[in-house]
Formats: sequence, C-alpha cells, structure tokens
Amino acid sequence: MSGPLLETRGLCKSFGALEVAREIAISLERGARHALIGPNGAGKTTLVNLLTGLLPATRGQVLLGGEDVTALGPAERARRGIARTFQINQLFRGLSVLENVCIAVAERLRVGGRMLKPAGRRREVLERAERLLAQMRLEADAGRRVGELAYGRQRLVEIAIALGLEPRVLLLDEPAAGVPSAESHIILDAIAALPADIAVLIIEHDMELVFRFAERITVLVSGAVFAQGAPAEIAAHREVRAVYLGNALDA
Repeated sequence: MSGPLLETRGLCKSFGALEVAREIAISLERGARHALIGPNGAGKTTLVNLLTGLLPATRGQVLLGGEDVTALGPAERARRGIARTFQINQLFRGLSVLENVCIAVAERLRVGGRMLKPAGRRREVLERAERLLAQMRLEADAGRRVGELAYGRQRLVEIAIALGLEPRVLLLDEPAAGVPSAESHIILDAIAALPADIAVLIIEHDMELVFRFAERITVLVSGAVFAQGAPAEIAAHREVRAVYLGNALDA
C-alpha cells in the first residue's frame, strides 16, 4: 500500500458558533510513531474522537488506507482497524484482567454475541487474550479483578484490549495520565514494544515520554495545527516553546 495509512484533510468540527477543530491535516504512515501535543483545551481529544467516529466531522475527511471513512461510525471504523484508549480508562473493573481482554478479542472475531458460553471459554479467544497479556507482561494478573490493580497496570490492560481489536492504527489518549511518575516507565516500555507495523498516535503531556517515543510531533493550539515536524525541530521551534513547551526541555 502506498500513501498514508491514516490521513485527515481539512478536518473541522463546530458546535454552533464554537469551532473546536479547524482545517486539521495530519497523516500517519504504516508503523508511524507520532505524538500530538498542545496546551489544555487545544482540541487533542476532540481530534481523536473525530478520527474514531465518536464525533462526526462538520467538514473535511478522514481516510484510512486511502478509503474515506468519514461517514462511518465508531464500530465500523474499529472493524477497519482504528483502535483507541481513553484519558479515563473504560475497563470493566469487576471482571478479571483476562475477561476484559477476552471481550475485545471476541468482538474482533465476531463471536461474542453468538456465544452461549463466556468469551474466555472459547479456545481461540482465550489463546489470543493470553498472548496479549504476555505481550503486556500481565500474565501474573490474568485472574485478578481489574479494580485490584495499580493504575499503571490498568493502563496496560487497556492497551492489551486495544491490541485485541488487531488495529492498523492505535490512538493512545494520555496513556500515562494518573500513573505515578515512578511507574511511568512501565507505560513507556509497553509502548516501545508495540508491533512495528501498527501506526501509533499518542496524546501525552509528559514531554519526556513524548520525546523518547515520537518520530514526528504535531502541535495543536486552539483546534488548529500550529506546527509539525521531527522532535528536534519541535524542540527548537521558538513559537512552540513560547506557547507550550516553555522550559520543559531545558532540564
């Protein structure tokens, strides 16, 4: 496949007179490691919601593998290969880690709704879920209820669930949010170990994580792209430092 795996063209979103996304144009190649940064209220989560179909665009296009998916809803976009995590995790806290991941795998295999037995009782679902837990180093937690885990490990469960959908594009909305700084390396290690062919877009306020992870960075300000480039270019961008980075990179 040639061309970007995920692309937006002139993407806009308005709520009445309030414009929260303005002519956004970004692209991710297969295997991209791309970060989206900007001050609070810049429209970063709004953009993720537009990419996943949770919000309909007012104008513009979202293309996945060259196919216009702008009119598709979240479920259909997920089936085509766009998966995400959320700022506040959406886990079933009363279920086990393994059960949470099995639900996602069963949805991907389209067997969850037809099964009389729990999803984890079906061999292909269980085996795939166990592989994902091993990938996230969660095997020892498989039988524990999600609500019993430290928050950093809950974040790993959420990434495992997203991977259970076998995405081509993975959107990580502040994966380190709420994770104690002493545990943030767990998230970074997990992100670094993601399959190389998946395009990853991460929203994150932790600039150390961003600059260790990203090969390309987009800066969003007031719902519009303010700057894009390699990490070194963004770090040296005088206006970006003025409006967002400040002294974050001076230490």
